[in-house]
Amino acid sequence: MKSTIESYNLGRLGVIGMTGCESFCEKVDYYLKTFNADDVNNLGTFLLPVKLSRFGTGEAKATLLHSARTYDVYIIVDCFNYGETFKLYGTDVPMSPDDHYQDLKRTISALGGKAKRITVIMPMLYEGRQHKRSSRESLDCAMALQELCNIGVSNIITFDAHDPRVQNAIPLNGFENVMPTYQMIKACLKYDKDIILNKDNTMIISPDEGAMSRCMYYSSVLEMELGMFYKRRDYSKVVNGKNPIVAHEFLGSDVDGKNVIIVDDMISSGDSMIDVSKELKKRNASRVFMFSTFGLFTEGFERFDKAYEEGLIEGVFTTNLIYSKPELLTKPWYHQVDMSKYVALLISELNAEHSISELLNPIKRIEKVLDKYKNI
Repeated sequence: MKSTIESYNLGRLGVIGMTGCESFCEKVDYYLKTFNADDVNNLGTFLLPVKLSRFGTGEAKATLLHSARTYDVYIIVDCFNYGETFKLYGTDVPMSPDDHYQDLKRTISALGGKAKRITVIMPMLYEGRQHKRSSRESLDCAMALQELCNIGVSNIITFDAHDPRVQNAIPLNGFENVMPTYQMIKACLKYDKDIILNKDNTMIISPDEGAMSRCMYYSSVLEMELGMFYKRRDYSKVVNGKNPIVAHEFLGSDVDGKNVIIVDDMISSGDSMIDVSKELKKRNASRVFMFSTFGLFTEGFERFDKAYEEGLIEGVFTTNLIYSKPELLTKPWYHQVDMSKYVALLISELNAEHSISELLNPIKRIEKVLDKYKNI
């Protein structure tokens, strides 16, 4: 017999997928129906329909098409889906992170305070790269987190935050920073198990000092050596919002003849990752792989195509938590890591008021999948 706490359920489960998240949310809904077959509402789905309308001036409104009363609502939003457009004075305009964020607030407003609890799942934090102040700068991410909590959001779930210390802006509210380590390792094992299992000939490489913590975790659970590059920047200039990199300096043991896995939270333009790959190849590294939670590819794919043709990189692994151009899925160097089942598990456990500690720290699952491949 379940205890009172175990059997307690805050409310009926409802998931809202924001613009551009439809296909991902359909996968999440599929797994939720598998986990909670008896709890599906009269719509035959856990997805609550929301209509987002825009006027010709670009102004917008959100309309909830199903009651949210007594619901435990989970809103999934991808603030970096530039593949969605809207009409602005007759011109098709791609949606910016600001547009997605405003639509999120409109949807919360449309709930009208009727939901019992609201959780926002924002895989890549809105303005998450502006996480600290070094001069007279805005603190957009901190302000956004506080604003969401002030309008009724109880919990915020994000993945691989650029700097998880941004949660200090909302110390009295729920904030979960989830890492896709297990899914990355599993996807790489399916591609080539020798990369992960051959500890003597594979190294984990951090492209800069900011990525060291996540690289240390990979290095520890896989029992691999760790190396690090640090960036020497020209602080007298600002190009595209950041100080240009003068050189990449390497700290670590010899990479001669070894496979290397570069781990970072995001690939933006890809310049840094490719520069690091060049430096590793100069040191006679064998094969270079990239693990990145978010593949933005803001400058397109040409640089990666060229790097692949020149033998600088073997493969790039990123998740499907944010939008990817269909063209990316056709690239021979690209491998997409599906996170929909994991997100569904998080939602299901939170809705049932269960602890998600094991989901947040997947060391047991990593050991299990490693043992499985060793036995094979």
